[in-house]
Amino acid sequence: MNPTRRTVLIAAGAAALLPAAPALAAPGPRTATAPYASYWYPDSLPSGSPDSGVTWRSLKTWRAADDPDLAFNAASVPLATRFTPTPANTTARPNQARVQALVSFGPTSANPSQGSPTADYYALTHWAYLDELVFWGGSAGEGLILAPNAPIVDAAHRHGVPVLGNVFLPPTAYGGQLRWTRDLVQKDASGRHPLAAQLVAVAAAHGFDGWFLNAETGGGNAALGTAVLDFVTELTALATAKGQRVTWYDAMTVDGTVAWQGALNDRNQAFFQAAGDMFVDFRWSAGPLAASAARAGQLGRDPYELWAGVDVESNGPDTAVDWDAIVPTTKAHITSIGFYRPEWTRDHLPADRRAPGDFHAADDRFWTGRSTDPARPDTTDPWRAPAVSVADRSTVSSVPFASVFNTGHGLRWHEEGAVTSDAPWNHLGLQDRLPSRRWVVRTAGRRPDVSLDFGDAWRGGSSVLVAGELDEPAVLDLYATRLPITPCTVVELTHRADAGAVHVELAVATAEPDGPGTPPPYTYLPVRPVSTATRVGAAGSADPAGAWRTSAVRLTGLSGTVHALGVRLSAPGGGPGHWRLGRIAVREAAEAPAAPAGLRITAATGGDLRFAWNSVPHRVPVRHYELHRLLPDGTRRFLGGTCQRAHFATGLRPAPGERAARFELRAVGELYNASAPVTVTHPW
Repeated sequence: MNPTRRTVLIAAGAAALLPAAPALAAPGPRTATAPYASYWYPDSLPSGSPDSGVTWRSLKTWRAADDPDLAFNAASVPLATRFTPTPANTTARPNQARVQALVSFGPTSANPSQGSPTADYYALTHWAYLDELVFWGGSAGEGLILAPNAPIVDAAHRHGVPVLGNVFLPPTAYGGQLRWTRDLVQKDASGRHPLAAQLVAVAAAHGFDGWFLNAETGGGNAALGTAVLDFVTELTALATAKGQRVTWYDAMTVDGTVAWQGALNDRNQAFFQAAGDMFVDFRWSAGPLAASAARAGQLGRDPYELWAGVDVESNGPDTAVDWDAIVPTTKAHITSIGFYRPEWTRDHLPADRRAPGDFHAADDRFWTGRSTDPARPDTTDPWRAPAVSVADRSTVSSVPFASVFNTGHGLRWHEEGAVTSDAPWNHLGLQDRLPSRRWVVRTAGRRPDVSLDFGDAWRGGSSVLVAGELDEPAVLDLYATRLPITPCTVVELTHRADAGAVHVELAVATAEPDGPGTPPPYTYLPVRPVSTATRVGAAGSADPAGAWRTSAVRLTGLSGTVHALGVRLSAPGGGPGHWRLGRIAVREAAEAPAAPAGLRITAATGGDLRFAWNSVPHRVPVRHYELHRLLPDGTRRFLGGTCQRAHFATGLRPAPGERAARFELRAVGELYNASAPVTVTHPW
C-alpha cells in the first residue's frame, strides 16, 4: 500500500488526543474517566513514553475480567439475518459481487465508546449494500490492534453486517518494527499461538466478528513468512470455531517480505487459503484481476472472497475506477469490491458545511449514484455506485418493527416531538434500520425532493422530509420486508404536514415485484389521523398548527406476508407539499419492556459520572436504554442512550440550589415504548 495513505493514522500518534481510559484501581473504580475503544500492541511496548492521551497496553496481558471499560465496549445487538428482495433496477445483481469498507471513524486512541457531543460524524447508513466493515486504525505511536467500539457494531449488526477489528503492522517508514510482527506470531511451550487465542477472546468479549490482518512491516525473511502463515492458520481455525472470520490484506508474501501484488498469485495464495478472504491491493488491473478470480475458482474458493481494493480516500465518487474489471454490466461480476476510506463523504466537506444534511447528501451520492434513486440509475454517471451493481439487503423480517428514522447523529434530541436536549450528538448504536433504497419515488409528475432531515423529528435526531410539487400522486418506497400478517397486524405512521394539504395513503405489497426494476404490487390503504401530539420547537414553544399525528392502519383484507411498505402522497389540486414522516411501526400488541434494576453510580469525578445497571428478564426485548436528568424545575433533560448496561456522563453541574442530582433510566422497546423509570441520586 502507498505509505501516503497512512498520514492521518500516523499523524494521530503524535497529535494531542482526547484522554484514553486507564485501568481503574481495585476493588472498584472511583475515578470517572471517559471510556474509549480498546487498542493494544501485541506484546512488547515502544521505548519511551506515550503521547498525551495515549495509553500503551499489551494484548498478551489483557483479561476480560480486568477490563474496566468492557461494559461500555461490548456490543449487545446480535448479527441479524438478511434477505435479498427483488432488485430495484435491472443492473443490480444478487449473489455476485459483495462490498467491503475499510473505515476510520477516528484516531486509534480516540474512538469514544458511546458517541460524543457533536453531529459531525461519519454516520454510515447505507448498510444494505455492505457485506463487511473493517474498523480501520492502528499506528506505531498508539497501538497496532484496534477493537471496534460498540455503537458501530450494534448499528452494523442491526443491518446484518459483520464488523472486523484491525491488526496493523505498519511500514518501517512509519514506525513499524519487525519485533511487533514476531511478538504477534510467537508460540508458547506447547507450540500454540497465544496471541491468536487472545484475538479470538477479544472479539468474543466485545461482540464483534473477527479480524482484518494487515502486515506491512518490511525486512522479513522466509522463516518469518512461515511463522506468520502458521499464525494465520491457527487464528482462522480458532475464529471459525467461534463463528468469527479473518480477512487477509495483500501485503506480506510467503517469503516474509512486503510486496503488494494486486492479484492472487503464488506469492500470497497460501495466506488467502489460510484466511477467509483477501483484500487485493490497489495495484490490480483487469487482466491480473480476472486471473485471480479464475485461480480462486481452481482452488475451490469463491472469487467473491477477493475484495478488489478501490481507494476513495482522496476523491470519493470522482475516483477513476475500471469498473468493468470488477463489476461488468454485460457478464458475471469478476470479484467483490473493497472500498478504502469511504468516509471521504464526510472528510472532504469544509468545516462550515459539515451539517448532517450536507454529509448525507454526499453519502447518498457515493452509495446510490448521481440520480440518488436506485430505481433510476444515471447511465451517464462514471461512478458506478454500489446500488447500480449490488442488490440491496434487508433485515426487516419480524414483528414488532419500528423506525423513527434516526441516523445515529443529530443537532438535538427529540421525544414525541419535544426537544429534550438541544445539544448536538452522535451514537450509531441508537441508529434505526433505515430505508435501504434512498430514495425510490414513482410519479407521473414532478419528482418531490426526499431527504433525512435534521430540522425536526418525532424521536431522536431526524425525520423523513418530502418537499415539492405534488402535481401527480407520488409513491415513496420505504422498506423491503418479510413481515407476517395476522388479524391483529397494525401499521402506525406518525407524520405531519408542515405546508400545504397532503393526502396520505399507506402502500402495502404482499408479493414481490414481477422482476428487477419493476414496482412492488402495492395496495393503497387510507391513512386517517387518530391522535395528535403538540409539536414543541427547539425553543420550547408550542406549535399546535404543526402537530404530529399518529395514524393506525389495519391491514384489512390482506393476508400472507408484507413484502414492501411505502406511502402514496397527493395534494388537492396538485399543489406544493411539505410532509414529514417521524415514525413507522408494524405491530400486533404494544407492550413496553420491564424496567431495568440496580441503577447505580460506579464512579464520580466532579461532574463526570459512570452509571451501571442490570437488565430484567422479560418477554419484551430491550432495544436500548435512555438516561435523563431530572432538574429541580421538573424538566427532564436527555443525557444519552446506549444499548449497553453502562453509561458515562460528563460535564454535569449543580442547578441553582440543587444539593443532589436526580437521574432516571428507562428501557426502550422495539416500538419505542419505554418502561417505567428507575432512579438514582448523586450528592454534589
